[in-house]
Amino acid sequence: MKNESGSQPTIVKYVEATNAGIQLLTLSRCAIGYVLRGRRRIYYGDTHYDISRGEIFYLGIGNHYVENLPDKESPFEQIVVYYSSELLQRILLYLNMNYSINISNTHHCELCRRLNHTSTVASRSMRSFFSHIATYFQDDNFIHDQTAENIKLTELIYLVVSHSEGCLKSKVLSNADVAHDNFEQIIYSNIFNDLSIEQLSSMTNRSLTSFKKEFKRHFFSPPHRWFIQQRLLQSRLLLISTSKSISEIGNECAFPNTSHFIKLFKKEYSLTPASYRSQYSAESGATAPDEVLVLAAEPSTADAVSSIA
Repeated sequence: MKNESGSQPTIVKYVEATNAGIQLLTLSRCAIGYVLRGRRRIYYGDTHYDISRGEIFYLGIGNHYVENLPDKESPFEQIVVYYSSELLQRILLYLNMNYSINISNTHHCELCRRLNHTSTVASRSMRSFFSHIATYFQDDNFIHDQTAENIKLTELIYLVVSHSEGCLKSKVLSNADVAHDNFEQIIYSNIFNDLSIEQLSSMTNRSLTSFKKEFKRHFFSPPHRWFIQQRLLQSRLLLISTSKSISEIGNECAFPNTSHFIKLFKKEYSLTPASYRSQYSAESGATAPDEVLVLAAEPSTADAVSSIA
């Protein structure tokens, strides 16, 4: 099944034989995935969360810093199912009207509020579901079969909402609000653009006061503070995963000049960018490579086909 633009696949299998380093993954749709082999690592500054083989995960709209780690003797493999809020709404309505499934979300916890992802050990039914998906990828016809993808996505959403309350179910059901996702998508897509708060509020069709209130409700921080934190987070990953100069990194992360970048970085982390890079290299015993941080997005249809084993 394709999204509204008709260019992106719904179900994709990824195979990576080598570690490509930390990747900035930008999603315009939500994703539910399953790790077949290896581990996926999600970064939040100095903290990271590992998703191991046999675990199911959710990634929300926006930016994710990820690293895919192959096993010693086998590549990293995962299956990812993408969906939009509009598509989720239609599936939930279908399940409710045709099967009288009472869909509710009563789970709330600090991790759900703070993180833009979640993961859990897959149940037997979930393992069986993704095992069947992996088998379908051996048939090239499935890749272009929108009806088959629609059926499998509906089945996956049913498996999620029919389970007991938890982070995965809560995260998925929170996407049924189209306005919520549209707001976040606009914000995430403009992190590194030089736009004023007034311009962003206009893009989201809100008054400045309304925009600030809704922004804090979504991101738990005032707009100016949140944008600086996101840009500094990106700069930290560039410092430890590339050999780009301090000025190049500051410019790429949308800081007005190098001195301003250094000042904000030191205020946030008590180290200059150069000191942070040196300290990381000393602690890890590694030297920054020429280029490791990969900027990635959802695949085009052609990319999806070429990524299938």
